[in-house]
Order: sequence, then structure tokens, then C-alpha cells
Amino acid sequence: MLYLVATPIGNLSDISLRALEILRQVDYVASEDTRKTGLLLKHYKIKKPQITFHEHNEKHAGRKIIGLLKEDNSIALVTNAGTPGISDPGFTLVRSAIEAGTDVTMIPGACAFVMALVLSGLATHSFTFRGFAPRTSGKRQRFLAEDKQSSHTLIYYESPNRLRSFLEDALEVFGDRRAALAKELTKMFESVKRGRITELLGQLEEQPRGEYVIVIEGAGRE
Repeated sequence: MLYLVATPIGNLSDISLRALEILRQVDYVASEDTRKTGLLLKHYKIKKPQITFHEHNEKHAGRKIIGLLKEDNSIALVTNAGTPGISDPGFTLVRSAIEAGTDVTMIPGACAFVMALVLSGLATHSFTFRGFAPRTSGKRQRFLAEDKQSSHTLIYYESPNRLRSFLEDALEVFGDRRAALAKELTKMFESVKRGRITELLGQLEEQPRGEYVIVIEGAGRE
């Protein structure tokens, strides 16, 4: 059995009892970063052999994991934080396991973009999660323009060093829409800032820190 196990996005107490139960009973843990997962396992006094599985080795590691599953081993797939398969290569392993006839299930839990959406104060009944945008301005603007006419609330992930340029491109493409910036979710310095894009740009620190979730209202949501 392949288990997709959601892990905390910050506060370690957010892990579910069922997630801990599965992590204790499986034969292996497949991890995006074995060091970070090792800290989580150590915190809960769990000792399991880990297999590194990330975007740079997903084909090779995926074949190894599928081989172990065919030998009746149970494996838990975890990401660095949050839900496996969201902005990471987990979906490729799920697809391979399904094609191999292996049972797959999920232990639900934290997901940063869902939390940011709910806390944003923007419409939650329909939304589009777009993940990380391209790194260069031209490609990023074309990426954003694909959803310019969408009425759905739009959600993105962005790194601190590209946050300002992302917001500047979003302002150029969407105009001065309402938006929210969320970072350090569930942690001590959790922050959610809300306002027009120009207001958020004006509130940015000179050197932003932390991974951000950006939520922008859809077209015609005034």
C-alpha cells in the first residue's frame, strides 16, 4: 500500500493521530528531504528507513518505490510540509502506483494554500490554484494573463526574493485587485496581510522572508 501522508506546514502539533499511526506502521518513508522528515520522525520517536523522492530523482526513485510496493512493502510518501502532490512530484508516483495495480490511499491534513484562501477574506466557493509562477517577468506576465478573465479566486506560491516582482507583474496584468499575502502559517510569526495589490506592495519589507501564498480576487468580484 502507498500512503500519501500530509504533514504539518509549521506547527508540529498539527499532525493527525492517524498520520502518526501510519508513519509508525509502514516499512519505508519516502521523503522530499530526508533531513527535514527525519526531524519530524525524531520528534515523535519514530524510526523508519527513508527513501529520497523529489523532482530531481523522481524517475529513478519512483521505480525503486514501485518495486518495493510490488514486494508487498508499505510506504508512506511525505513532502517537506503539507500535502504530498501539491507543488511537488507526488502525482507521478501516484500515477505509477495506480498503473502498477498498487493500492493508494491518503491521510489528509494541512495544505498551505487552503489555509491562506480561507484566511484571505476573498471568495472561497470557487478558486484556481496555480502554484509557482515562472521566474522571469515576461513569462510570468503571460502565465498570469491566462487567468485575467477568470472569476475564480486565484492562488499562487512565491519565494521571498521574487515576491515584489510577482506583485508588480500581477498589478500590471490584473489591475489593482484585492489580494492577500500569507506567510509562516501555523507558526509563531504567522502573518496574513490583506488589501489592494498596491497597498501590499507598499507594505513589503525591504527583504521579505519566508515562503508566501498569494491570493488574488477573480475578475468581476468587486
